[in-house]
Amino acid sequence: MSLFVEKYGGTSVGSIERINVVADHIADSHADGNRLVIVVSAMSGETNRLVALADEINPARSQRESDVLLSTGEQVTIALLSMALHKRGIGAKSYTGTQVRIVTDSVHGKARILSIDSTRIKADLHENNVVVVAGFQGVDEHGNITTLGRGGSDTTAVALAAALEADECKIFTDVDGVYSADPRIVPDARRLDRITVEEMLELASQGAKVLQTRSVEFAGKYRVPLRVLSSFKEGPGTLITYEEVTMEQPLISGIAHNADEAKLTIRGVPDTPGIAYRILGPIADAHINVDMIVQNVSEDNTTDFTFTVHRNDFENAKAKLEIIAAETGASDVIGDNAIAKISVVGVGMKSHAGIASTMFKALSDESINIQMISTSEIKVSIVVDDKYMELAVRALHKAFSFDNLSTNEELSTITQ
Repeated sequence: MSLFVEKYGGTSVGSIERINVVADHIADSHADGNRLVIVVSAMSGETNRLVALADEINPARSQRESDVLLSTGEQVTIALLSMALHKRGIGAKSYTGTQVRIVTDSVHGKARILSIDSTRIKADLHENNVVVVAGFQGVDEHGNITTLGRGGSDTTAVALAAALEADECKIFTDVDGVYSADPRIVPDARRLDRITVEEMLELASQGAKVLQTRSVEFAGKYRVPLRVLSSFKEGPGTLITYEEVTMEQPLISGIAHNADEAKLTIRGVPDTPGIAYRILGPIADAHINVDMIVQNVSEDNTTDFTFTVHRNDFENAKAKLEIIAAETGASDVIGDNAIAKISVVGVGMKSHAGIASTMFKALSDESINIQMISTSEIKVSIVVDDKYMELAVRALHKAFSFDNLSTNEELSTITQ
């Protein structure tokens, strides 16, 4: 008897018709003898509707009240799905994040899971019930409702799978797996049969929208078998695995892009010990995540310090940077919120040279200027003007020979 945690995103439960389709799928799996914990998101568009209502009431609302409001979207879905299962003669119980004690820290809007009390869920599974849990939410030690940020239902599902030691965590969404690039930009992008956790973590963190980054972190940390599938059509999806296979040729598993980036530079900062902390400390205290960092030292012992943030954090970060500039005697602060980051990712980089040069030549041939570069063992990321983003993604996809693969099976033989 297998234990599966299955997560269904907003489009998968976006209407009563879709909820009934999901209920049928769950009923078939339950009839096969599987034990099931189902995690659901709010119905498609519901979170945006709630945000719009809140904006109409008070754009400067507290994050605590926003979490109370936004958590209700998932509560609707768990009740409706449980009702649909009852109609099919299946015992089902719905729970909010608070009821199953998904304990988080107190950072409203982007809380992190600290622990899960699985006692209640295990008791229901023992009674052969399907357990339906609201994703995206939890409760802090003070009893306040918290939310995990956009895509947080993925993290809920993987965390539950880890706590329950599930046989597999299945993420059902509106795509049928992980692709070599965004199919909306590269029509002949290929579905990967498998990808390593390491590669998936890089792709997710660099802008691939299939999985939330923290869910992949959980999967890697607790070794949760993870599979991405479509709730709209049958198929094997993409298995996210721990295995790395020696490659016989350079391999890029995927190309990710992120159009939600912004760049900030504080110029003419005195080049003294601790200056990086004086710049980034207040940014971190404001819970603003910094991504790429470049520091250039000039001959007059001053430095230009450049970093990227999420575009939503641009104005807040810029205001804090201007205060820092005044305190440190920097010359000025400049910013650009019309940039995009593009990353090529693959374990083949560990053992093969030439990935970066191939990347840079492809961009040069298209006359695309690179503003920033960042590398890791299995990733090269660049920042370009956002108007060149789609052209850059297509050029890189072609440069790394994805277009030369005539079938998905050929690609899978390389990745396995």
